[in-house]
Amino acid sequence: MELTRSDGTPLRVLVVDDEMNIAELVSMALRYEGWQVAVAHTGSKAVSTAREFRPDAVVLDMMLPDFDGLEVLRRMRSTNPDVPVVFLTARDAVEDRVAGLTAGGDDYVTKPFSLEELVARLRALMRRTGAQQATATPTLVVGDLSLDEDSREVFRAGEPIALTATEFELLRFLMRNPRRVLSKAQILDRVWNYDFGGQANVVELYISYLRKKIDAGREPMIHTMRGAGYVLKPADA
Repeated sequence: MELTRSDGTPLRVLVVDDEMNIAELVSMALRYEGWQVAVAHTGSKAVSTAREFRPDAVVLDMMLPDFDGLEVLRRMRSTNPDVPVVFLTARDAVEDRVAGLTAGGDDYVTKPFSLEELVARLRALMRRTGAQQATATPTLVVGDLSLDEDSREVFRAGEPIALTATEFELLRFLMRNPRRVLSKAQILDRVWNYDFGGQANVVELYISYLRKKIDAGREPMIHTMRGAGYVLKPADA
């Protein structure tokens, strides 16, 4: 079950890390949970973004190019005193972890870390701070395309579409990230659970399978962004 704010809207998480590839991977994993994500690569940007975005939780790297995570936490807490924070620390920096927790951090994860562990810790933290479990039917809707995550039924303009298990997972990932260009590497990692290594052809193959079922005879929703990846968006967009 997805976690939401008490009013049913998606949880908001601010990811702060100066390593852009790490920030992107964490953001992708959190968006897959159905959460809204904002990203900052410096301490000053993190503070200003937190003020505008009002996150429900923050993933905060201890080492940043302008000032450290402790100073970011201090400044954020001055305007949002209760926001939960999970620190990212170097594996051998025990003093960082102690300092982070002493300063009011709620948890920490050491680098290199597993995305699954980070998401699990955030989910636990969110539950402790009052996030709600979504009770609505977990149906994804993009334009006239709908996907029920429980029954695994898919409809386009009211017509049922039969998908294999892999096609379903691929479509679910695309629909959880509408209008967002997803690279072949990102799709491989999420749908097939292995790193990018010359297997891009399997993504192309399954995208073609999906197109034949989703877009055949209709206004296309799955688009190729040459050199970048694929994007799914409403047909009238």
